Amino acid sequence: MDVTGQDFHRLLPSILGAIADAQFVAIDLEFSGISNQQKSRTRAPRQNASGKVSLQSRYEEERSAAERYQVLQMGITCVGESLERGVYVLRPYNINLNPFPDENMNIQRDVTLQGRAMQFLYRHNFRIEDSFPSGVHYLSRAEEAEERQAEAQLRARNVGPIVQLKEDDTSSLEFMDRVRQEVMAWKSQPVIKPDFLNIAPIGHNQPSYLDRGLNSFQRLLVHQYIRTEHPDLTTSTRQGFIQIRNNDKERQDAERQYQNKTFEDRISRQVGLRWLIEAMNGGDLSALNPESFIPADEANRNAITTKFNDVRSRLKGNSTVLVGHNLFLDLIYLYACFFGPLPDKVEDFQRIIHDLFPRIIDSKYLATHNNPDVAAFNLEQLDRMLDQQAQPVIELHPGHTKYVTASGPAHEAGFDSLMTARLLIRSSVKLETIGQYVEELPSPTNSEFYTPPEGEGDDLIDFKDVPEQLAVIDRTSSESSSRPSSGVATSRTTFSHITRFDLLGDLSDEIDPFTLQPKISFPEIQLKRDAECKIDNETGRRLPAWDSDFWKVYGNKLRVNGTMEGVCNLGSWPQ
Repeated sequence: MDVTGQDFHRLLPSILGAIADAQFVAIDLEFSGISNQQKSRTRAPRQNASGKVSLQSRYEEERSAAERYQVLQMGITCVGESLERGVYVLRPYNINLNPFPDENMNIQRDVTLQGRAMQFLYRHNFRIEDSFPSGVHYLSRAEEAEERQAEAQLRARNVGPIVQLKEDDTSSLEFMDRVRQEVMAWKSQPVIKPDFLNIAPIGHNQPSYLDRGLNSFQRLLVHQYIRTEHPDLTTSTRQGFIQIRNNDKERQDAERQYQNKTFEDRISRQVGLRWLIEAMNGGDLSALNPESFIPADEANRNAITTKFNDVRSRLKGNSTVLVGHNLFLDLIYLYACFFGPLPDKVEDFQRIIHDLFPRIIDSKYLATHNNPDVAAFNLEQLDRMLDQQAQPVIELHPGHTKYVTASGPAHEAGFDSLMTARLLIRSSVKLETIGQYVEELPSPTNSEFYTPPEGEGDDLIDFKDVPEQLAVIDRTSSESSSRPSSGVATSRTTFSHITRFDLLGDLSDEIDPFTLQPKISFPEIQLKRDAECKIDNETGRRLPAWDSDFWKVYGNKLRVNGTMEGVCNLGSWPQ
């Protein structure tokens, strides 16, 4: 499903609900540029005899790139389980980002496009010009804090130090003489009409007047004069002039409340895509006002608000299992884009990421751990290798049919996140069925972030030796039969299970905002998180439970090829 800036807030509650229900969430990012590793290593050659650099050196290269370039597209696939039918149900979203902040914000961003990266994206049908009018806005935590500080300083402009005018500043002295005369004349009226006084430049109402209005220094002088000499009056800035009124507490309170609401609504909408990131890491969504996505004419406002509050309470403090492929780079860009400045040391980065997302899985590590034969395979190749694995059964949610065929748009973030989700499910089930991982349970070390260099072996996946319960089921006939896997998928639907939904188009305009069920009559799909699921795992139909020993071996480890360590260890897997 494509999500644009125009429909993001309409779809926001349903996406949050999908994250709350998900067993795990797979992500993928596309960037406006990446590091030039060869050039970087020429400058700082910290490498061994084999040409591999240290993990710290690689981190510095990628951090420098993430500080310069932007995330242009994000794919999110929420994976749930249907209890009744014993299948995994995938909800993929493809989201273009708008890197330009709202023009009413104080935040400024430099947007940098790398020629080689943009050529690569263009070859895969990504158009940067589509991001600007239809992309989703975002605001990092650091940028939000900066914006709030700027707003506080703006509101405090009336309580600054007293400015004394110099005798030779004749224009300012004449201006303030006129202001005093106008204020005193207005206050001396027996009945003050109107109940306000506008201070504007001389001649502002003449046809020949071309200036913009009071400059910032003149506005400061008016605010200061009223505050110090007329405490019974109050000032407010308008476009080009200052308005003076009697100091009415109720009016002041109402105006302050209006300013606060306007500012918070603007922040909430600008935070945009970060709301999904906050939901994934169990962050605080209390500032997300339902009014930002519920239409004014919605008849079921109370019911939608109740559902949203339930989703928000389930998400708070309950971080999802985050999955990606070759995730080291994505996490660096993810943090720079949605959280703030990256730390200098990779060890600090590891701890920060582990605090934000305690359970992370890199499908690249899962597929290549002690299995050098597939180290050079890309995501699409690995996905096809396991495409004919019959169990577990994987299908698309009925509201998400954009990627229903095998010829999906490679390097579109939404499709790549979908392939990542499938790869995680199938490879982990196969590995757990083989069971060799139990010989590799980690032993305690002095540092939980330490990972020794890996040796070679072949204990991951033998693509020619598939356990019987994982044999391919031929679904082209009414009778199911097993056959040996060829190791490479044939050209057919990319999903292991063909449903009546395969022929449907994208139903994003005809779905309930929370369940994403189509408005036509289909069987209800009930999706639950791990603790509520009862699908039998003895026949290889379900990925290992999150509290199993399996994830002590494969969880919280990121593959980083070209480094001496080979792996970035994010810390122990929580039980």
